[in-house]
Amino acid sequence: MDVILLERIRSLGQMGDVVTVKNGYARNYLLPQGKALRATKENAARFETQRVELEARNLEDKKEAEAVGERLNDQTFIAIRQAGDTGQLYGSVSTRDISEMVTEGGFQIVRQQVILPQPIKELGLHTVAVTLHPEVEVNVVVNVARSEDEAERQARGEDVLVLREEGIELETFDPDGDEAGGGDGYEAGGDEMQELPGADAEDGDAR
Repeated sequence: MDVILLERIRSLGQMGDVVTVKNGYARNYLLPQGKALRATKENAARFETQRVELEARNLEDKKEAEAVGERLNDQTFIAIRQAGDTGQLYGSVSTRDISEMVTEGGFQIVRQQVILPQPIKELGLHTVAVTLHPEVEVNVVVNVARSEDEAERQARGEDVLVLREEGIELETFDPDGDEAGGGDGYEAGGDEMQELPGADAEDGDAR
C-alpha cells in the first residue's frame, strides 16, 4: 500500500514522503496512529493544506521530546532475572519489559519506542535506544542481574560471573585434604604394629 507520511518514520522516510509499505503495517499501525494517509489525490491535497500545521506540531513535539530526553538519556534501569552460572537468562528482557521499567521510573513510553533488535538473554549492562520523537533518540542502560546486590556490583564495573566462579573454586579446593587423610591412616597402622612386639613379650614371659 502507498501512503503519505505525516511525520518522519525510522527506516521509512520524512514527512510528506510517499512510500510503499505492507498492507498490515499500514492498517494496523500507520493509519490508526495518525502517522500516515493513504496515497490518494484527495489526501495529497489535504496534506498540502495541513503541512504548515503539521510542521508546527512536529516542532512542538520535538521540543518536548528533547526536554524529556535530557532527563532520560543514560538513565539506568534494573531488571532482576534468574540465570545460570554462565550468565544466560532462563527467560529474557523484552521491549515490553523495558518500556514498563522506564514508565515506572517516571518516563511515559510504549514498547514501540524501544529499539531492540532481539530480546536481551544474558546478564550484564545493556545499552538500549529509545525513540522519544522521530527526530529524538536517547540511550538507556538496562542492568540485568540476579539480585539487587549483583546489580550494584555490575554498576561498579565488576564481572559477577568471574567472581562467582572464583568463589566456588575457593570453597571446594582443599590442598591438604589428601595429605592429611593419608597421614592419619599411616599413624593408625603404626600404632597397630607397635602393639605386636608387646604381645610377643608377654608370650615369652609365659614361657
